[in-house]
Amino acid sequence: MITMVRERYLQQLDLLKESVLSLGEMSELVFRDSMEAVINLDVELAGKTLALEPEVDKLEEIIEASVFDLLALQQPMASDLRLVVSALKISADFRRIVGLSINIAKIPGKFEGGHIKPLIDTKKMADIAAYMLENSLKSFETQDAELAKVAASRDEEVDKLFYAVWVELIEMMAKDTSIISKATYLLFLIRYIERISDHCCNICESVVYLATAERIKLN
Repeated sequence: MITMVRERYLQQLDLLKESVLSLGEMSELVFRDSMEAVINLDVELAGKTLALEPEVDKLEEIIEASVFDLLALQQPMASDLRLVVSALKISADFRRIVGLSINIAKIPGKFEGGHIKPLIDTKKMADIAAYMLENSLKSFETQDAELAKVAASRDEEVDKLFYAVWVELIEMMAKDTSIISKATYLLFLIRYIERISDHCCNICESVVYLATAERIKLN
């Protein structure tokens, strides 16, 4: 009987981790496709991306149920408890990344005609954020605190690019008021990307806590 209970406990921990990894992979997909949709003004791809949100919600429900079962019925201790707590926090950050990416996917439908400027620095921001997202997920999978710290260290680059693009767009609007609407959506876009990188830092902090029991700030 004790052996069966232990096996079920381990299975629940595995399910929790696998569900968080699946949510992380989904957040990567939604972010990548939403950015591609914006850069190419691909309304069809944007629509397909928006349609993924219910699948994400189901994963979030599975994670919450797993955490509840483990805390209420199994009473995990020490490192297992850190895994449960970290999984809940990390899944919340992945869900916010999906939410921000969904906001990005809504932008192509707001545009008529082409972009007001090449999205070179914006794409650089997105590429760095995608790197952070990929490696924050890897660091959770492997419980690699050092990889988490490396991933989070790229946040400063995103912040610098955000400020540079923000200043450029404000100056463009001051010179040409006819572009204010489109420029405003681009301001939203870079803010969403900047927030995604912040959530990646949160994930990395949770990974460090999971791996080392140390709470640190990484952004």
